[in-house]
Amino acid sequence: GQGTKYWAVLKKKRDEFIFRLNGIYKKNLSNDGVDLVEGRAKLIQDKKVEVNGVVYEGEHIVISVGGKPETLKVPGGTYSTSSDDFFKFENLPKKVGIIGAGYIAVELAGVLNKLGSETFLFIRKSEVLRNFDSIIQQSVTNELTKNGINLITNSIVKNITLNEKNLLKSIKIISNSNEIEFEGFNEIITAIGRVPLTSNIGLENVGVEVDVKGFVKVDKFQNTSVKGIYAVGDITTNGWELTPVAIASGRRLADRLFGGLPNARLDFDKIPSVVFSHPTVGSIGYSEQKAIEKFGNNVKVYNATFTDLYYSITEPQNRTKTWMKLVCVGENEKVIGLHVVGKGADEMIQGFGVAIKMGATKSDFDSCVAIHPTASEELVTMGKWGTIRGQPILPASY
Repeated sequence: GQGTKYWAVLKKKRDEFIFRLNGIYKKNLSNDGVDLVEGRAKLIQDKKVEVNGVVYEGEHIVISVGGKPETLKVPGGTYSTSSDDFFKFENLPKKVGIIGAGYIAVELAGVLNKLGSETFLFIRKSEVLRNFDSIIQQSVTNELTKNGINLITNSIVKNITLNEKNLLKSIKIISNSNEIEFEGFNEIITAIGRVPLTSNIGLENVGVEVDVKGFVKVDKFQNTSVKGIYAVGDITTNGWELTPVAIASGRRLADRLFGGLPNARLDFDKIPSVVFSHPTVGSIGYSEQKAIEKFGNNVKVYNATFTDLYYSITEPQNRTKTWMKLVCVGENEKVIGLHVVGKGADEMIQGFGVAIKMGATKSDFDSCVAIHPTASEELVTMGKWGTIRGQPILPASY
């Protein structure tokens, strides 16, 4: 079918792009005078790293080894494949099972479903994206079902089996104390979290401390427990497993060590993030639940749900709603959380993220003239006017 043809084109172009990108990074390293040493590195003692039998010494050592997908530890778990192997599929699976409720699982389910795979998503609770605001959990969960994905909720995977005659796989789950078996999968993908690749790299040789899961303990400046050794990326205890966060923290670390900025560090508060689901999710700051837990009755929430004008002349069954939420706190209604589900949410959250990082209030949002027709105009016209009115305070040079 068309999906199979599109998959072949998508895979080919993606593989070519990654190959080209790897070459660009190697070329940039060379242009910047960086010596690239390929091999398995291991800390052997203070300020010393061994690679391929050669010892390298430096005043500063940065650990940024990344992570790998968590494996499914059930009988037959090896019959599943990880999210990292998604683009190794030579053919689009006719029927696919995905295990997980996080952003990777949701994104893969959306892609495969749109390409035409019969898609099943197995989640442990009743909703996906449980680390996000409730409006995101509820709306994305509903849209998954609306888009034709078979959402199997409250399911604990018991085992996976392989039919050696037709090479199709089956998943047996426990749901509400009942055992249920789902058969006929060409592929089963697990996306149940990631683990840091911090074992067997010599951390114990120099005394770098890790937590019980193997994440390297760092302070707000990316310092580990050993002077002169730093860690960045999704192997750290800062709680953010996102590539842009690793890049940003690495840049701040370089500024601090070599750029003459001794106090440079990444602010891990209010980091924007996106889930490329169908529709897209954009989120920054506190969820409503977390805000109430911390600030209690000082929290005020503004909500909006509407159909984007982009879909106004389409058939009703093809229309997708947009959901928005502002989470505010205090008398001046400082915006400490913004959550969007809908077309263009990814672009919206990057722009509004700047305002929220700068401490914008609900009245600051209200003072911005809406751009019509856009979905984002709803964020500056939402609900009642903010509690602080009057003219904005502008810089003297404005």
